[in-house]
Formats: sequence, structure tokens, C-alpha cells
Amino acid sequence: MKKFFKKITDKLAGSGSTGTPKQAADTAPAQAPKQADGDVWKPGDAGSKPAQDSQKPRRRRSNNRDKKPREGQSDSRSKSENGPDKGKEGQGRRQGGQERSGGNRQSKSNSGGGDRRRSGSSGGKQSGDRDRARSDQPVDHDRAKRNRESDETKRLDAIKAHESWDPATFVVKEEEGKKRFHDFALSSEIMHAVSDLGFEYCTPVQADSIGVALDGRDVAGQAQTGTGKTAAFLVTILMRLRDNVPEKRANGTPRALIIAPTRELCLQIEKDAIALSKYCPNRVLAVFGGADFSGQMNTLRENVIDIVCATPGRLLQFRREGIIDLRKVEIMVVDEADRMLDMGFMPDVRAIFNSLPKKEERQTMLYSATLDKTVMNLAAMWMTDPAKVDIEPEMVTIDTVNQLVYTVLAKDKVALVYNLIKTEKMDRVLVFVNRRVNCDTVYRTLTSRGVKCDVLSGAVAQNKRTRLLEEFRNGTMPVLIATDVAGRGLHIDGLDYVINYDIPYAAEEYVHRIGRTGRAGKTGTSITLACEEESFTLMDIEEYIGRALNCTHPDEALLVLPAATQAMPKAKPREARSGGGGRSGGGGRSGGGRSSGGRR
Repeated sequence: MKKFFKKITDKLAGSGSTGTPKQAADTAPAQAPKQADGDVWKPGDAGSKPAQDSQKPRRRRSNNRDKKPREGQSDSRSKSENGPDKGKEGQGRRQGGQERSGGNRQSKSNSGGGDRRRSGSSGGKQSGDRDRARSDQPVDHDRAKRNRESDETKRLDAIKAHESWDPATFVVKEEEGKKRFHDFALSSEIMHAVSDLGFEYCTPVQADSIGVALDGRDVAGQAQTGTGKTAAFLVTILMRLRDNVPEKRANGTPRALIIAPTRELCLQIEKDAIALSKYCPNRVLAVFGGADFSGQMNTLRENVIDIVCATPGRLLQFRREGIIDLRKVEIMVVDEADRMLDMGFMPDVRAIFNSLPKKEERQTMLYSATLDKTVMNLAAMWMTDPAKVDIEPEMVTIDTVNQLVYTVLAKDKVALVYNLIKTEKMDRVLVFVNRRVNCDTVYRTLTSRGVKCDVLSGAVAQNKRTRLLEEFRNGTMPVLIATDVAGRGLHIDGLDYVINYDIPYAAEEYVHRIGRTGRAGKTGTSITLACEEESFTLMDIEEYIGRALNCTHPDEALLVLPAATQAMPKAKPREARSGGGGRSGGGGRSGGGRSSGGRR
């Protein structure tokens, strides 16, 4: 054994005689300088093996730091590494590399743990900078500034025009069992905006919650989308801001904060808030990822903002950088609280509440599709003796939406969608799918047959998502193919049809999808395509809505797809997620989970 180890040691030291002379000659370096035996380093000698110019640097996993500079590139790194301290640096290089690697792993673990959907909340500064760079690149800051100035001018003109408005011109007759906005002691500015919007009688959630909220109580409300809950808490906010006006406030210190799970819902709330505060001296701002970081930051720094509608990730990013201060918030609203829990926002929501004044010093309103035990536990933790407003969810799906279910083979679904759009003459229809690959299938099929349409999903950049929604609202885009990113909070006037190309995985998502039509007392039609792969989920939906769904077979003629009249468009490339999206660094999934729907 001793002879074996001696043989190995001699071989490593270069003094062994193993191998043939020919092999030794082949392996010997050309023109290698002779060295005395005393100058040759051997295993077991003190110190580390000295570096030689002829030796190639050892390749490591992180080889970017030791790459030789190309011709014409700076040689500063190579010079520093060949300095007098190179031996010491090499000696500690492995340990340093391990520390760096361990730090990276720890940072990645910290940013990805818990809630991977959060943007900027735990992803660190590096992720926030990447999001900021992506979202700022296509933004025209001068144009954004001009738009802000134009909006401010319009706001001041509207306030001035309100002085000549006569409340007597807004008359709504009393009806038994219905509550009017006149029955609450609302300011003339709010009543003027209500009149402009054409509101006359309160919805059930408005009638039950506005009164107790105006008394200063916290409210925990159960209400589905399309029931007017946004107006319920906005009226309360505007009245509170009007009655208690502080003498002086710093910029970036909102008095009211509304958090929502998706960007689209956040934008919808901002739109409704601007409409209701048209004649009030209050400024409203939506804060969310994927949009112009600098524009939102400049607005907060340069103006006194009263109402902020935000998604949690971007809000916490601004708070960490000192752009927004939440210690002066007087009224807090959590919209779609059940979805906030389901999409993994809880760590962010807790961080936001920890940044607010104590619950005894603020008013808190929480709205959820279901007031289950989990939501009520949160209500007890964040609220003081909340008034419970319970509006039955079945009212939305039964009374205002005609629900049709067609049983069809999966391969015939796209043909049925095309023929339904043509035969029913659908001027505007929202087509829901579960996966982005199905978005592409429907988009290419319809486009190649002359149907103008586009795709709205979490992979689409936020500025394009906003543009597509506006085109869909004004009718220039008749067909919008969307994932559940459009399932909540969107109010589109005149939307008569919703098609479920795929049955949603969760029963509550079915309610939210078909709730895009039949809103505000109007009627609408939902068409669900049940194929052999998804039909089993209908039972869960029937149990959730409390009624049976009648399934019928479509006419055979509707299952025949005509030949394409145009060239088949290329598959849409996957766009990089921006702001709240992306998995790089610590960024989470867009605004809220997969396709912002949060469910797989």
C-alpha cells in the first residue's frame, strides 16, 4: 500500500517513471524551461501551488469573472488578477465563490419563497430595477406629463362648472322596496356625478353598505362583481374625504387606499373613482406593475394624491423606496378579498396593513365573493366590529344572464365559436379560455376567416392590454379572446355575449366570467362549450350556483368550419412580462398568478 501511494505521489510530482518514453515526450510541453528540483512544488509542501504564466486558469462554474478579454477589450481585470496578491486571491477564491453562490441561493430562496406572484415586494432591488427598465422603455414621458396637465385642467374646469348645477334637476321618484341615492345625505358634488352616470336606485349591496359606512363603521361585504360594490365604497370614501380635510399634507401621502388583485380591476376602480369624483377636489391615481414606473412615481412626488388604487407589489415597491407613505391613510378598502387570498397575496397584504395606522384609527372596508371563515378571521384581525353585508351570489347568475351549454367534441369547439359569432351576429363578444395555447388557436382560426380579434392574457404587455380593452369597449375590436385576467372587475357597456371556450377550473370563476354580461340590471347571454375533457366540472358549477344547467347539442351545420379566406397568421410570440409579471429575479406572475387568474 505504501508503495502504491508513493507511486501516485511521484506521478503527481512529475518525477515518476510511469508511461513509455514516447508518451512522456508527447505529453511534455514544448520548450518547457528547466527547473531545479528545489523549485518544483510537490504535494505536501507548505503554501499553495504557485501560479505560472504557462498554466491555463482553472475553469470554474462562474467562468465569466476569469474569461480572458478579447482583442480590443479592456485588460484591467487581467492585470489586477496577475498582481502581487494573486496567490492570496487564488487561495481564497474557492471559498469566496462558495459564499457568493450561497448568497445567490439564499437571495433566490428569499425572493421566491412564499408568494411568487408578488412583484417587487420580496424580489429585491435588482428585480425592481429590471421591471422598471422594461416598463419605462416604451413610455413617452413628455406626453405623459402633458396628459397629466390636461387631466388636471379638465378637473378644475369641471369643479368650476358644478357651481351652476341645480340639484333640483336630478329627480328620482320614490319606489317601495328600493333605495335612492337621495336617501343618503350625500354632497351635491357626488349627486351631480351620480346624475351624470345615470344612477337612480341603489343596488342591494349599495343600499345595505353605504348607510353603515357613512356612520363610520367598518364593513365586511359579500357581493359578486357587477353588483355595484365599487360605487358603494367610493361614495363612502369621497364623503369622508370631504368632511375631514386636513390643513396640510405632504406629497405621496394618500388618505384612502384601495387594493385589488389584478391590474385590470385596479384600472376599473380608478376609472369609476374619477367619474364619481368629477366635481370633487380629489386626485385619484392607479398604481400597478407593468406600466410606467417613472410616471406613477413623478405623479406621487409632485402632487397631493387623495385616493390610490393599487396592486400590492408595486405599492410595496413605492413604499420601500420612500415614494409613498401609508401612515396617513384614513380609509382602507380590500376588493376581491377572496381572490387576494387565493392568489397568494397574503404576505403583501399583511405588510400593507402593518404600514397603516392602527385599526381603531382608520375605517376599513372588505369585499369578498364569499364571506367564509377565512375571510371573517381576517376581518377580525384588521377591522373593528365590522357590519356584515351579505348579498346572495346566486342573484347575479340567475336573474340577468341566460346560460346556455353546448355539448361538443374538443376538435369542433373552434368551428362552433366561429359559426356562433357569425349566425348570432355578435357585435361584441368576450371569449374565455383556460390556457394561452388555446388563445392562439382561436385567434388564428378567427383571423384567417376575416373576424377581427385579439388576445388578452397575462403575457401581453400592460400598455397593450390597456389599449385592447379600450378598443373592445368602444367597439373597434368586436372579439376579445382572454384568459381569466379579464374575469374580474371589467365593466363593458353593451356586452351581450360571453363564450366559455373552456370551462373554468373553479366554479366561482364561472360566475365571474359570465358576470361580464348582464350587468347593472341588463340581460346578457353566456354560452359554455362542454367537451369530453371538461364536462365533469359542470356538476361543481351547478352546485355552486344552486341550479341545473341545461345541456344541448348544437346543429351539425354549426360544427363545420369554412375554408380560410386569408393567410393563417403566425403564432403570437410570447411577450416578456413586465412590471408585475415575469419569473426572473423576485418578480411574480403577472398581477396575480397564472394569467392573473391564479389557478392552474
